[in-house]
Amino acid sequence: MHPKLIFSLTAILVPIVLLGSGLRLLLTPAFLQIEYSLPGFPADPYGFTKAERLRWAPYAVEYLVNREKISFLGDLKFDDGTSLFNERELSHMADVKRVTQGALNLFYLALAGLALIGLWAKRGEQWQAFRRGLKRGGWWMTGIAGTVALVALTGMFLLPNVFWGFFSGFHALFFEGDSWLFASSDTLIRLFPLRFWQDAFLFAAIIAALGGLGLALGIKR
Repeated sequence: MHPKLIFSLTAILVPIVLLGSGLRLLLTPAFLQIEYSLPGFPADPYGFTKAERLRWAPYAVEYLVNREKISFLGDLKFDDGTSLFNERELSHMADVKRVTQGALNLFYLALAGLALIGLWAKRGEQWQAFRRGLKRGGWWMTGIAGTVALVALTGMFLLPNVFWGFFSGFHALFFEGDSWLFASSDTLIRLFPLRFWQDAFLFAAIIAALGGLGLALGIKR
């Protein structure tokens, strides 16, 4: 394999791997524990306590990474026997699972590809091209993550509409029409208000940026 190809492929794969790593870390109960404990996280105006959020939210996260059908969520009931999620929410969660698992599969493939390129480069004495690709990919990731973090922070503290515009555009890429919009009384919004997503994008950007900076600054020519 030509050194330029090794360099280019490595640089392209690095951001995918780092973003995928951030996504996978967010899809854990640990992130829910951290998020719901953050100062200023909005209370549910319809009555969910922190304990109730931590009771129900992990089901949604687990559904996104398991192999279960939508009945995994559809069968959930509140203590009074009413369904946890309505049909519109269930339909959206099925779409979210499709997108999430597609992103995770891309992450796993990119990770495997990066490992194979590294092995090839080491064996073929093209390690320097691989290292330069890691470094370049790290800088690219730092720039991408910095932009996402800036949008999230601007939406948090200065201009809320900035993040909403970004959030809407993100959904327009992956979901049809307004299928992702819900009433404030719906369970998905009560568990995952806009602040949750601002924090999630910010956390993912920080994780990816740290990985990118580690490669960009840690690898010497």
